[in-house]
Amino acid sequence: MSTSTVIRGGLVITASDETHADILMEDGRIAALAASHTPAAEALSAERTVDATGKYVIPGGVDAHTHMELPFGGTFASDTFETGTRAAAWGGTTTIVDFAVQSVGHGLREGLDAWHAKAEGNCAIDYAFHMIVSDVNEDTLKEMDLLVEEGVTSFKQFMAYPGVFYSDDGQILRAMQRSADNGGLIMMHAENGIAIDVLVEQALARGETDPRFHGEVRKALLEAEATHRAIRLAQVAGAPLYVVHVSATEAVAELARARDEGLPVFGETCPQYLFLSTDNLAEPDFEGAKYVCSTPLRPKEHQAALWRGLRTNDLQVVSTDHCPFCFSGQKELGRGDFSKIPNGLPGVENRMDLLHQAVLDGHISRRRWIEIACATPARMFGLYPKKGTIAPGADADVVIYDPAAEQVISADTHHMNVDYSAYEGKRVTGRVETVFSRGVPVVTDREYTGHAGHGVYTPRSTCQYLT
Repeated sequence: MSTSTVIRGGLVITASDETHADILMEDGRIAALAASHTPAAEALSAERTVDATGKYVIPGGVDAHTHMELPFGGTFASDTFETGTRAAAWGGTTTIVDFAVQSVGHGLREGLDAWHAKAEGNCAIDYAFHMIVSDVNEDTLKEMDLLVEEGVTSFKQFMAYPGVFYSDDGQILRAMQRSADNGGLIMMHAENGIAIDVLVEQALARGETDPRFHGEVRKALLEAEATHRAIRLAQVAGAPLYVVHVSATEAVAELARARDEGLPVFGETCPQYLFLSTDNLAEPDFEGAKYVCSTPLRPKEHQAALWRGLRTNDLQVVSTDHCPFCFSGQKELGRGDFSKIPNGLPGVENRMDLLHQAVLDGHISRRRWIEIACATPARMFGLYPKKGTIAPGADADVVIYDPAAEQVISADTHHMNVDYSAYEGKRVTGRVETVFSRGVPVVTDREYTGHAGHGVYTPRSTCQYLT
């Protein structure tokens, strides 16, 4: 395998700049950039030259929210670390941050070790871990300190899913207090799960069993209430907060208010909330089950607030919450009872393309595309500037992107290990052509040239937005 490559003639787009430049990659890193057609560019030499004329050259995507092989609802997410990271590479993502799970009654270390065992030697691209904290106690709090020291610097808690991942306000406050001391970042699934369970029970008693009722019981107001509560608990603890998969206008308003107050509060949304809606959940013949995720899809009118939040920086990151379950045999577990439908959508392969389409549709700029998909997630989770940008010294995670290629998203052509696409039949303009991970081509001219085991575990520093 060549250890040096020059990419010539492309438009290099980062979160801060757009410039026609040539890029030298050596030994897994970006060695140099030089403006195209200048003596400095002509002086760049390597074992291999790639022509990117007419193409974008962008940093590899950083998807900070994936769930490979996640156990949920009596089954497992259908993508393994091998299939999921291969699909990510096809979609121009070169780093994922997945969630290791602490089970109730067990330690953080035990959960983290289990996820290392799943991922090691199987990933096509680089990976890191957050830690799901399901059982807050004195031992857990001490383990949080140790994990931060070794590069697992973010901890997810759930205000939803009583009996599974749920933490009460006291447990949340204790974990937030600990993160305020150790530099970790609490990530919050903000939905009032106790109240939602009441509404689920009442809906089923009325015979309301179809997938669309999943969205109706998980009310936007209960997302907003939990978001508000999480913000105020973090304020009491003196801790930063990152709210995952924000889906509702009212929740965005809570984040905007907190940020206007100067609080270190951050928000993420996902492509499904930007491009799909309750119309999908209401599709007949149980097809709506394909779109069951939590937080749920909202009515279309919520999309405008999410796009506005991304433009105003009240929302900073677009991740996928990739958690695929096949329609056949997995989503079907909830026929006759929407509460038994495994929660999650496939999307790790589609994020970069959907967000490029958002550029063409006028929702965001090209640099904001790179900011919310590459640079900010890398900064938020302590990976920047190793990941998320194209600059000397950064990892050579580079995507050559054809902004004019047209494609139709379909399960027939995607590489995720799931039997449907959430965006089936959607036409988009823009497509990944070639992907380098640490200078190694893992997708070459629309052919997969990577392999399981190329991706390595990447410890993280703490959130780079905190003083």
